[in-house]
Parts: sequence; C-alpha cells; structure tokens
Amino acid sequence: MELLMEGFATALTPTNLMFAVIGVLLGTAVGVLPGIGPAMTVALLLPVTYSVEPSSALIMFAGIYYGGMYGGSTTSILLNTPGESSSVVTALEGNKMAKAGRASQALATAAIGSFVAGTIGTVLLVLLAPNIADLVVQLGAPSYFAIMVLALFAVTAVLGSSKLRGFVALFLGLAIGLIGTTTGQARLTFGSPKLADGIDIVVVAVAIFAIGEALWVAAHLRRRPLDIIPVGQPWMSRSDWSRSWKPWLRGTAFGFPFGALPAGGAEVPTFLSYITERRLTKHPEEFGKGAIEGVAGPEAANNASAAGTLVPLLSIGLPTTATAAVILVAMQNYGLQPGPQFLDANPELVWGLLASLFIANALLLVINLPMAPLWAKLLQIPRPYLYAGILFFASLGAYSVNFDAFDLGLLGVLGVLGLAMRRFGIPVLPLIIGVILGPKLEEQLTTALQISSGDVSTLWSEPVAIVVYVIMALLLVAMAVSSRRSPVAAPKDEEKVSA
Repeated sequence: MELLMEGFATALTPTNLMFAVIGVLLGTAVGVLPGIGPAMTVALLLPVTYSVEPSSALIMFAGIYYGGMYGGSTTSILLNTPGESSSVVTALEGNKMAKAGRASQALATAAIGSFVAGTIGTVLLVLLAPNIADLVVQLGAPSYFAIMVLALFAVTAVLGSSKLRGFVALFLGLAIGLIGTTTGQARLTFGSPKLADGIDIVVVAVAIFAIGEALWVAAHLRRRPLDIIPVGQPWMSRSDWSRSWKPWLRGTAFGFPFGALPAGGAEVPTFLSYITERRLTKHPEEFGKGAIEGVAGPEAANNASAAGTLVPLLSIGLPTTATAAVILVAMQNYGLQPGPQFLDANPELVWGLLASLFIANALLLVINLPMAPLWAKLLQIPRPYLYAGILFFASLGAYSVNFDAFDLGLLGVLGVLGLAMRRFGIPVLPLIIGVILGPKLEEQLTTALQISSGDVSTLWSEPVAIVVYVIMALLLVAMAVSSRRSPVAAPKDEEKVSA
C-alpha cells in the first residue's frame, strides 16, 4: 500500500494527469472507429513520445489501452459496428437494446461494468503482478489447446434453435480462419499472395456486422418505412442494476485470468461470459432481443482482460496482445526491459503506471457515463445518412488494417455474406468464434505435437488440461440429461434466428 500511495503521488502530478486524460480521450475515440484500434494509435504516437518522460508516456499508453477497450462498445451498441474484435459480443445484445429504445441503459451498463471490472482487475494486478510469473510460465500448449476447445465446445449454447444453421455458421468461420499460410502451406488463398497472412478479424467483424446490416437495411428501405428508434430514459432502473451487478463480477472473473494467459486475450472471455449469462439468466426470452446481462458481462470481461494483459507484460516481459507488444517496444526504447526484477528496479515508474490505471478507470466513467444519452441520439439521425457514415468509417477501418485496397474488396464480399446470413437466419456469433479461435486452436495443437514429436497423449499431459477436459465431459453429460428431461419443441418464430 505504501508503494501504491507513492504511485498515486507520481500519477497525480499535473503533467501525468494531463497525459492520462489525453490517453483516455484518444483511446475512446479510436475505439469508436472500426479498425483503428489502440495498438495502431500507440504505434503512431511512439515517435511523439521520445521527448516525453517514460512515466508520462506509459501512463498515456495505458489510458489509450483502457479507453480503446471501452470505446469499441459504443458503436457496437449503437450501430452494430464493433470498433474492436473484443467488442463483437457486445453488439449481439447491445444493438438489440438500442433498437428497443434502451441505448442509454446499454451504454451505461457498459461504462459502469468497465469501471467495476477495470478497477477489480487493477487491484488484482497490483496484488499478483510481483508473484504471478512462475504460475504463468508453467502453462504449456496442451493447456491452452484444452481451454480453446472448451470455448469452441461452449459455442453449442449459442447456436440458436436451429442447430444446423448454427453449425453452418461455425464451419464458415473455421473455413475463413484457415485462409493463409501460417502452417507453411497455402490454404484457400486461390493463388493470391495478399491472402497469405489470412483475413484480419477486424475486417471480418466489420463486414459481417456493419456492411451486412447496412445492406439489409438498404434492401428493405423501399418496402416499408423504418420505425424511428426512441432514445428512451437516460438512466438505469433498479431492475437494470439488479440484473447487471452479478454479470459485472462474473465477467471480471472470466476476463482477468484470460488476459494474464500468454495465449489469452479478450475475445475468449467475452464469449464465455456471454454464454454463461445466457445460461444463468432469469429472463431467457430476452436473449437475442436485447438482454442487459448480455452487455454487462462481456463488457466487464473485456476490460478486466486489459488489466490481466499487463501481468505477463510487467512480470516476465511477455506481451499477449498487439497493444501490449507496442507498449513493450516503447519501454525498450527507453532502455527498460520488463521481467521478474522490473518492479524492484523501477518502483516509481511501475507503481505510477499501476496507480494511473485506477485514474484512467475513473476518468472513463466520469467522461462516458454522462455522455450516454448524447451518444444514444445518434440513432435519431435519418437512416440513409447514418448508414452512409457507417459504410464510410467501416471502409476506412478495413483499409487502415493493412493500408491495402484489397481489404476493401474483402469487405464487400464478406458484407454480402453477412446479408445472406441475415436473409437465411444464420446466427453471426458462431462464425466470429470460428474465425478467432480456429487459427489459435491450430497453433496450440501444432506446438504441442511438435514438442512431443507427434505423441497425441501430450494433449492431456498437464493438470490444467485434464481439469478442462473433465469440465467438458461433465457439461456434455449435463446437456444430455437436460435434453432428455425437457424435450421442448422450439417455436416456429424462433427458427428465424436474427443475426
């Protein structure tokens, strides 16, 4: 606590506080723009910070990171356009809430959930960072592979009433994830060298959500006038609070450990949080139509994972996300090398950075919570102008990924796929899960088999892997028993699963 108080003394100096505010504002802004994420922003600002003190620069970068994780939820909720891949799940229920006139409530639960999860995650970071290195490095490829299989296995909970359509979406996602030459052999590249590195998840998410939605709206504009979306009340009701606080805590419990894992990230815990809330909710009829739990849990998991990411970065010098990798480059440019002795060698810098995370969380809440009703009024912009803007920023975001016009062609093709999925009632979430987890799953499987010289038994050679497989077996048995006890036929209306 004494070190943390000294860190607050460092972080609350006028200069460092100014850099924290700049970082949070920049992070929120770039989170809103699809494709222009915190990693690119930090990379672009690297040359600017060479003349700035290391503590100020790192405090600003941390603010950008936290702000970017929150900013992506705004367009996910309002425009069905994820600014970050980790905000994809937020769009599923958040956009439905917005269309039902509850955009302010969705934005508020996202802001408060981000604050709660970010604060708890930062506390855990302060407590665990000095001692976590040994635990993190003990997990090998078999454990990561088992965790990914569990996430893929859990997707069966969100396949909708039509399992066939759900598995079609899942296999489409896995097929898109296979594109590239990551294994040394070209797959599904059709002879194009520009597909050698695969298709970036941001391009896929923006195309399926934003372009598909815009095309769908355009196809129906002339048939019937669209209803004016009401802004609704600008505050959360008592019911909203009671339905949100448990998902905030559960999302935090998912997000922080996955963020701390070298093969973690924010995508898997947000998926698991959504699936968990869908299983535990007392209002199952609202899922798919705008359930507040489906926004609160994933957003908390998203921000808790940001705090978790800093654990391996500071304790063993291992970045687990693109933003963390760029922050590591910034540290090395200042002659700093994170590792087991980093906290002892640079206490003022490290504890100032950790204290600034609390400040960044508070700033995000203070800045974004009052703006929720203002953001919600974006929905009252006439639909042709609104979707023209969405198409412009979606194209800008896709182009900025690789600065290649080829990505714009991919955006169009995948956008038509998103339109077709809406037309035939194919759910979007399994496709996104397949795209994200497919390559990661293959990478961990390949690593495990290479280390063991092809011995398959290595996949269950670690205690964590065994525990995960036991959990999957228990879940499978529970699903089989529940399906035999309550064979309820799905209503016909639910067959038309909304994308």
